Amino acid sequence: MVVLGEVSPTRMVLLWLDDVTAEDFDSVGGKGASLGELTAAGLPVPPGFVVTAETYRSFIEETGIDQDIFDAVDVAVEDSQALARAAERAQELIRSTEMPEEIRAEILAAYDEIDDSGGDGQEAGGASGREGDGPSVAVRSSATAEDLPDASFAGQQETYLNVTRTGLLERVRDCWASLFTQRAIYYRREQGFSHERVNIAVVVQAMVDAEKSGVMFTSHPTTGDPQAIIESAWGLGEAVVSGAVSPDKYVVDRHSGEVTEATVATKKVMYVRDDETGETIERAVPDDRRDERVLSEAELDQLVGLGEEVEAHYDTPQDVEWAIADDELYVLQSRPITTIDEDASADPADVTGSPNAGGVADGGSDGTGATSGGAGNGATGGGAGNGATGGGSGASGPPGTTGDGDVIFTGLGASPGKAAGPARIVSKLDHLDKVEEGDLIVAEMTTPDMVPAMKRAAGIVTDEGGMTSHAAIVSRELGVPAVVGTQHASERLHDGQVVTIDGDKGTVARGDAIDDGEREPVEEVRPQAPVKPMTATEVKVNVSIPDAAERAAATGADGVGLLRIEHMILSTNKTPTRYVDDHGVDAYVTEIVDGVRRVAEEFYPRPVRVRTLDAPTDEFRQLDGGEDEPAEHNPMLGYRGIRRSLDRPDLFAHELEAFRRLWDLGYDNVELMLPLVNDAEDVLRARALMEEAGIDPEKRSWGVMVETPASALCVDEMADAGIDFASFGTNDLTQYTLAVDRNNERVADRFDELHPAVLELIGDVIETCRERDVATSICGQAASKPEMVDYLVEEGVTSISANIDAVRDVQHEVKRVEQKLLLESVR
Repeated sequence: MVVLGEVSPTRMVLLWLDDVTAEDFDSVGGKGASLGELTAAGLPVPPGFVVTAETYRSFIEETGIDQDIFDAVDVAVEDSQALARAAERAQELIRSTEMPEEIRAEILAAYDEIDDSGGDGQEAGGASGREGDGPSVAVRSSATAEDLPDASFAGQQETYLNVTRTGLLERVRDCWASLFTQRAIYYRREQGFSHERVNIAVVVQAMVDAEKSGVMFTSHPTTGDPQAIIESAWGLGEAVVSGAVSPDKYVVDRHSGEVTEATVATKKVMYVRDDETGETIERAVPDDRRDERVLSEAELDQLVGLGEEVEAHYDTPQDVEWAIADDELYVLQSRPITTIDEDASADPADVTGSPNAGGVADGGSDGTGATSGGAGNGATGGGAGNGATGGGSGASGPPGTTGDGDVIFTGLGASPGKAAGPARIVSKLDHLDKVEEGDLIVAEMTTPDMVPAMKRAAGIVTDEGGMTSHAAIVSRELGVPAVVGTQHASERLHDGQVVTIDGDKGTVARGDAIDDGEREPVEEVRPQAPVKPMTATEVKVNVSIPDAAERAAATGADGVGLLRIEHMILSTNKTPTRYVDDHGVDAYVTEIVDGVRRVAEEFYPRPVRVRTLDAPTDEFRQLDGGEDEPAEHNPMLGYRGIRRSLDRPDLFAHELEAFRRLWDLGYDNVELMLPLVNDAEDVLRARALMEEAGIDPEKRSWGVMVETPASALCVDEMADAGIDFASFGTNDLTQYTLAVDRNNERVADRFDELHPAVLELIGDVIETCRERDVATSICGQAASKPEMVDYLVEEGVTSISANIDAVRDVQHEVKRVEQKLLLESVR
């Protein structure tokens, strides 16, 4: 466990950045120490001071609230309601307790010095406050544990922009209180940190009223080569840091000064200071600037020069946050790049500085993950290591054989990779106990309550099912090889028989035909460079079960395009009504909150789009309580999706309560998605229920699935109803457009997501949504097909969400298509 810094027994209320060094970490926290170092080096850092960690500690101790706080947060963090009460109580204690006069006086006097240094009430790029209220400042928390290598506290404490004298003391207290948000309490408990040992400092800096801002790698973050990689957007840097905007990207050869790559993105929003209120607001970028290049050649030269100064000072490549105001360049923060591998090489086009790229600057741990087949260097997120991937052993035999084993039968390769081991025939749920680590599950089909055993298994074989079956989806997300649709595997194999399955070829062969070596499902999906290819089109990932969150996040995806709630419910083996009857409403809500939270935490701050319940009645009928479900001839056309939710507003309210709790916990990256809507009436009725549940649709991101021709034709009216995004579910959209049941083998060959009629509906929706400033995405099976990716990128889709094992291929396909379009536009 990391030992956190101890505060000094002698209190110093504040330190000016001019006086701070790296040795003051325990007093000023990671952010404060970094800014002090940069200031001492003579770099253009906005002036300011740090309210020290000793001040926070003396505040809670001298006022006598310290033990009350620690007692309040000593709760079982898995209990959502107890956690919410704990956070509310701890923050209330801090916010309602008067700040000692000595502390108040020193903070305000220091603020006045910033004011005096500005002369006219302006500083660092002209961020003036309201008349008579002094300059605007940024107030940022700086936890004494936030930059330690063994933990990532980033984003758990608060930052406030455009604060003036009137609100300064309140914002300092708010920063202190943010040490006890629900998310921060939960994370510290999960990581084994003592609440009593973590302190917090507060940085107060003159506000830079940025016209342009962004992030810069002073050297290539993979190879360390002298290539500056810069991202930029209009307005304040929070838009880039939070991932609210797709920034421009530039790659500059530091030796020659040549700009080797310039990618101009469509920048829809910007964060600016409201002249009337002085607060930071999100504003649409004017149409004539959305596709305008942010940085000039001269500004790029200036940035590269500044980056070389910062790198020379620290004697190591840096990740720098910067801003430009009134033609002046400022350094806002700098961190060392921790992902450089001296043996690695990478195409500079495969780099992005976006914080959503997986924590390039935040570090992490090395990881080695080999799978049978191929070898190569790979690193991602915050670490470097070897990650060999592939689905074969590196040498494949002729058709009909798998290494030394003869093929017994074939099915559909549903999850890539090879696995060998003893078959365990599972015909009843009580057979799951016999499945041990390394066994192969063989069953007629899998169900949600088999997931714990599937996590232990080395591979899955089923008689029934296709690429979208439960076995296929869950196996792909767990990184477990799977062969489905074999028809007779459970009859032809016997318990304990050793076989080898090939999830790429769909074969089941006799004996163990795999070379020795371990598979590591998380490492095998990591991109082959530490960060993903930079693309204007976001590439996200589909997640069906929370257990797959770590593996999904390791892909470097831009977020989650589809997280299904129904798998969390189905895994309880009870229908929602029966679960509520047996365990109560709170237990049901908590089941959803805990499942979504695991994924949201893994991806934070990258967005996680969560679909409300969309299980057909035939799946519910298999559960405890299923006898009350209607018997339907074609459940896919029946009582499911938004239809069920609007018909049972009492149960839908429980799902909405789960969303509300998640947002209260601080997971503002969670987005709500409504399935199987037909028209604006569906949307308006759902919106009304959201408001009844205490959710403000104007403040939260929410949207719909476009899965029927009706919804595609009515998307303009749904935009009027207030949706933020529309996401294509191509499986349903295709079968409803072509009148083809994809699970009916007699007509399955007619199921074609690339049918002209389907593509025309998709293209029309994208065009309408672009005109209405509504984001579009795809989260169906077709998102993994290169032909569909090509079409969507050319049409201008906002994001593409692929299955976990396909993310890397989709990222590179998107990049290829975008580069082709750019070349065609200039030829």
